[in-house]
Amino acid sequence: MPTFNRRRFLTISAAAAGAVGAGAFAGRALQAQPLYRWEGVALGAGASITLAHPQAEQIVGRALAEIARLEGVFSLYRADSALTALNTAGSLESPPFELLQCLTLCGAVHTATQGRFDPTVQPLWRLYADNYEAGGAPTPQAVAAARALVGWGDVRVSAERIAFARPGMALTLNGVAQGYIADRVAALLTAEGLTDVLVDTGEMRALGGHPDGGAWPVALDVAGTILPGAVPLREMALASSAPRGTTFDEAGTQGHILNPATGAPSAQPWQLVSVTAPQAALADALSSAFCLMSRDEIVATLAAFPTARLVWLG
Repeated sequence: MPTFNRRRFLTISAAAAGAVGAGAFAGRALQAQPLYRWEGVALGAGASITLAHPQAEQIVGRALAEIARLEGVFSLYRADSALTALNTAGSLESPPFELLQCLTLCGAVHTATQGRFDPTVQPLWRLYADNYEAGGAPTPQAVAAARALVGWGDVRVSAERIAFARPGMALTLNGVAQGYIADRVAALLTAEGLTDVLVDTGEMRALGGHPDGGAWPVALDVAGTILPGAVPLREMALASSAPRGTTFDEAGTQGHILNPATGAPSAQPWQLVSVTAPQAALADALSSAFCLMSRDEIVATLAAFPTARLVWLG
């Protein structure tokens, strides 16, 4: 049986878990508030929203409504989502703006990573998932057939229509959508004038910093071990990926990040790749692609994204 649970690699460190101190809202006409933390699920991953505000529950309610709306665009598991409609029919008329925006980013990261980031690997992912669910690895012939359906260059994207050039193609946005949703929730809250909020939809996006002052301290989890220290997150996003963070096989050797060039799971030795960037979608996509790249290739790729930073590779 495959192991499809998505392991978590990021956590708010203990320093952020207590109540907010007396200076939490220095310079504001608000009294100090205790930290409010909602926890739940978004796109199949654990999610949370943390803030200190007298109307925290109402704010979180609006954020959750936005998450639910965007799941209706990006979910692979909802029959009524825009992505499911595209994958089923091979085309989608009048696609949602959010899907177009996300695919535009996908194209840029695909180019910068020399094709390592390729959302058209969904037929390969489905092949591995179905075969391991049935008890064994896919045959080389089946992998080759699925690889023939992979190719970002065969996705036609315009404001009027998204379409695949070949029958049987499909997209997965699991390597970018969680970050994108974090960005959209952040945009919603920013438009309402909010600051000092940490949005976690599987990847993290900080609006401002910690209400008690300074940055949000985010700890990294490498194979079940919390690294010493924390990544300070302030007006920034943080995303992490691991080649074997989710695996198809019970032994934990066949990771879920597939190389579009070979059709095989990542052969890189990395346990965890963590990236910061102003946008969670960009950090998410880069951390996914970097799981398939050597250190030198990662460094070279980052030159195309000067606002992104590699914070952990090992």
